[in-house]
Amino acid sequence: MYNWSTDTKRLKKNAKQYTIWRLEQLINYGLRDEKINGKELRQNFSSLNIDPDKKTFLKFILYGKKPTVS
Repeated sequence: MYNWSTDTKRLKKNAKQYTIWRLEQLINYGLRDEKINGKELRQNFSSLNIDPDKKTFLKFILYGKKPTVS
């Protein structure tokens, strides 16, 4: 993944923050040839700041939970 607007060297010093940032980037802007690690995604799912519809879809894929209709 290439990101020109973020200093990834500095961000990598905090592993948890880097992991969350990387997952958000992959989900929001595309995977290219990469795959998301399911275990990593499950561990950080509640911390992700992504589109609610994408989050609902990912929750369905990861946990099999159908969205509730309000």
